[in-house]
Amino acid sequence: MKQVHCEEALLPSGWAHNVLLNIDENGAFAAISSDQPAPADAERVSGIAIPGVPNCHSHAFQRAITGLTERRGQGKDNFWSWRNAMYQALSGIGPEELQGLAEQLYLELLSHGYTRVAEFHYLHHAPGGPPYSDPAEMSRRLIQAARNVGIGLTLLPVLYCRRGFDANPVESGQQRFAHSMDRYLQLLAELQAECAADPNLSLGIAPHSLRAVTPGELADCVTALESLPSSAPFHIHIAEQQREVEECVHHRGARPVRWLLDNVAVDSRWCLVHATHMDAGEVADLAASGAIAGLCPTTEANLGDGLFPAPDYLAQGGTIAIGSDSQVGVSPAEELRLLEYGQRLVHQGRAVLASEQHPDVGSYLLQSVLAGGANAAGSVGGALTVGASADLVVLDSEHPSLSGRRAATALNSWIFSSQGNPVRHVMQGGQWRIRDYQHREQAHISERFNRIQRQLLNR
Repeated sequence: MKQVHCEEALLPSGWAHNVLLNIDENGAFAAISSDQPAPADAERVSGIAIPGVPNCHSHAFQRAITGLTERRGQGKDNFWSWRNAMYQALSGIGPEELQGLAEQLYLELLSHGYTRVAEFHYLHHAPGGPPYSDPAEMSRRLIQAARNVGIGLTLLPVLYCRRGFDANPVESGQQRFAHSMDRYLQLLAELQAECAADPNLSLGIAPHSLRAVTPGELADCVTALESLPSSAPFHIHIAEQQREVEECVHHRGARPVRWLLDNVAVDSRWCLVHATHMDAGEVADLAASGAIAGLCPTTEANLGDGLFPAPDYLAQGGTIAIGSDSQVGVSPAEELRLLEYGQRLVHQGRAVLASEQHPDVGSYLLQSVLAGGANAAGSVGGALTVGASADLVVLDSEHPSLSGRRAATALNSWIFSSQGNPVRHVMQGGQWRIRDYQHREQAHISERFNRIQRQLLNR
């Protein structure tokens, strides 16, 4: 049994002082108490302790193109032109490259306070579309990357069958993504045993989007979920772009979120990624469903997607989580800051997402995405509570951005005014992964990433 004593920690009941965390041999919290003196053999941790943050949506391979798509081409530059540029960057990414990219990304995520990542993985095949000799090769590389770095992984193999709502076969740029339903189910079966044997791994199901699967293929995915543990999540991209909404109305007679809610039993196992473009009825019904809205504010801003209707959704009890998506941002503080700031710009007010019941915007947003993110990751986590994975982030109270601040004030400073990164220590699964801002494999991971990046850019 390991004991860690924290000066100040965010518990489900609120901020507490002199918190003693008992961690069992499986890397879970066995007991938690506050107002306790530090036992002689306990490890003492100074600073402000919060639960590790789950990242609900990531495409690790897109770490290779961050910052490289910020040049306008001919015509209007938008999500669809960005997508074409992303497709063109895939040719040099094989198994070795994917693992190196993922290790660097996962190290960056961990260093900023994410302790679990839900990897929405659709780069399955070799260039041109043929499967690798091991059809699960690319999935296994992501698993190995997560293990090497020490971050929890919820692997979401993506089913991608169609080019669009017209149900035609995939186009050339999508061949590395495509599966038949039978091969997709075989992939899930291959991965299920490996994930079940590791407490830091979870497996879920992810049809890419309504435009990439037919209604029948979506139904098959829902059926396949029954073969996984009851906590296994189900993720889907939806309503990210206005064009997607228009095409869904044309081909299926309803807006995307409306069609999904009317045709599938959506519940708390579901994470609807983006859900940017909804009408009032969709907002109300999605909030009532218990599903998670998986928001990725830095990516949504970068791609010009639009703004999620957060005030109405949260006011009706909706659940949210945050993700890094295209990796233009790797900090949960940055995602939360932009989530609130986007609403301030639209509504021309401050603390828009706070309320009379939850007046402290930073604490409210963090606790909201901790709970929603744990659900979206299919894991017991997102809180310093008995039975949860021992995932802990310690903010440096001596960092210039937090100096003199405690509890909720320090949290607000981290989210809304932090200069630099005050995440000093990170524990995942009961093991310290970041200590005094350093990861034990940091130099090796960065050297490998730099080599891979140079090779990709020289192609």
